[in-house]
Amino acid sequence: VQLQASGGGLVQDGGSLRLSCAASGIIFDINTVSWYRQSPGKQRELVAMIARDGTTTYADSVKGRFTISRDKKQVYFQMYLQMTSLKPDDTAVYYCNVEQRPPGGRGFWGQGTQVTVSS
Repeated sequence: VQLQASGGGLVQDGGSLRLSCAASGIIFDINTVSWYRQSPGKQRELVAMIARDGTTTYADSVKGRFTISRDKKQVYFQMYLQMTSLKPDDTAVYYCNVEQRPPGGRGFWGQGTQVTVSS
């Protein structure tokens, strides 16, 4: 199974983008689903996550601006990251991640999609 991330692009300061992540097959026993990002010279950081119980977690820098969601109606896994009020500091490659149970189990990564916010 592979994850395909899409929806990145170039947007002006204050703009919006919606990222999507879709699986090529069925992923069983999902524990967490997440979006990470990595800027040049920086470590990959967690942006947003949905835990198995539905609890959402956001990085402080994106709280109130980004929303993670998952479409459970689809047979194949799909999730999204709605990003609003984008800032130049949000510029990064965004990756989606799915972790299987048990916690710390197998993880799937998308290939990354570039988001560039111009000032």
